[in-house]
Amino acid sequence: MAEQLALVIGGTIGGLLLLLLIGASCCLWRRFCATLTYEELPGTPAMASAAASSGQQDRPCQPHARTQLSRPPDVPFVVPPSLQGRDWVPLHSGEWTHAPWDSCPASGLLPHTPSGGLGDVCMVGAINPELYKFPEDKSETDFPAGCLGRLWFSVEYEQEAERLLVGLIKARHLQAPSETCSPLVKLYLLPDERRFLQSKTKHKTSNPQFDEHFIFQVSSKTVTQRVLKFSVYHVDRQRKHQLLGQVLFPLKNETLAGDCQRVIWRDLEAESLEPPSEFGDLQFCLSYNDYLSRLTVVVLRARGLQLQEDRGIVSVFVKVSLMNHNKFVKCKKTSAVLGSINPVYNETFSFKADATELDTASLSLTVVQNTEGDKSQQLGRVVVGPYMYTRGRELEHWDEMLSKPKELVKRWHALCRITEP
Repeated sequence: MAEQLALVIGGTIGGLLLLLLIGASCCLWRRFCATLTYEELPGTPAMASAAASSGQQDRPCQPHARTQLSRPPDVPFVVPPSLQGRDWVPLHSGEWTHAPWDSCPASGLLPHTPSGGLGDVCMVGAINPELYKFPEDKSETDFPAGCLGRLWFSVEYEQEAERLLVGLIKARHLQAPSETCSPLVKLYLLPDERRFLQSKTKHKTSNPQFDEHFIFQVSSKTVTQRVLKFSVYHVDRQRKHQLLGQVLFPLKNETLAGDCQRVIWRDLEAESLEPPSEFGDLQFCLSYNDYLSRLTVVVLRARGLQLQEDRGIVSVFVKVSLMNHNKFVKCKKTSAVLGSINPVYNETFSFKADATELDTASLSLTVVQNTEGDKSQQLGRVVVGPYMYTRGRELEHWDEMLSKPKELVKRWHALCRITEP
């Protein structure tokens, strides 16, 4: 009897708990459904006209008149209460979006379209395509005065195969000696000027498209000491080659890093017809920035150096020294180039120099030869500076630098032997 009573009491309690759980679930479900309730947006022609007239009186700037404030008849949904009071604005793409009544966008901050309607363009999140345009490449249109032409090429070095891959892409704006131009290009890997590779001749064009590839086999230990030379020639009717210009491209470590192809363009330079001086010549650029108080020297190349080749393997570098009142201030050096009488550097150095110090400052560029046993010998020197220290071409170079601030002034200078005291 006691067991039956316990079962009855347990069943009653379980039923009550089940009823309470069902009731609580129903309440939660009703609240959840209430949050998802949608109502149609009331919009009649009378309400639309009244809202439009009141908006024109209250706001100084107003989009063009809206003829329909309710949802379009082809949109099969209703607007929730939280979005009531907003209007539907047509877009060019045929879609619809809502805009709040109280918004008064500034026309100067919005993108403009040819339609000219403010209601069609005043959209939050609109994309301005002008912000996503890439800068225009003007390398084929902007040529400096006196330009002999421009050459495009690519360089890649394969470390494992020890191969230098050179791509000859194109040339533009070549200055031919006659009405028609038939160019070809010879490629050298300096200091070896006896062997070269040659492109095909492009007939009757000043803007040839080559798209040719060449391979030089060169060791990874010496590739950074080599210079890639492009000589562009015009072939006349008698098949004689007339030099139009040349490009010298030193193969530096940063150029060959990464085993990836780099596309480069350079302007052609005229080959100097003057014979080298007795001890050789040095070409460099000078520039002075008066705002930063910075003196810049770009050591380009040397030619006709008188090397002491009887001392084994030799390398040549340039030492650039800033002097003030003939006292040493600072010294910098280029990288060394192995065994070439015409080394190419293309290295830039900067010195701090106030404008008040330029009347007493000077630059000394010394070409130095290194030999086995860490012995060095000076091959020649150039000093540029004010009238206190220099004359002739060296003084003219210095004065031209001061008269053209922030511009690179390039010149050749003859080396002079240093007299021992």
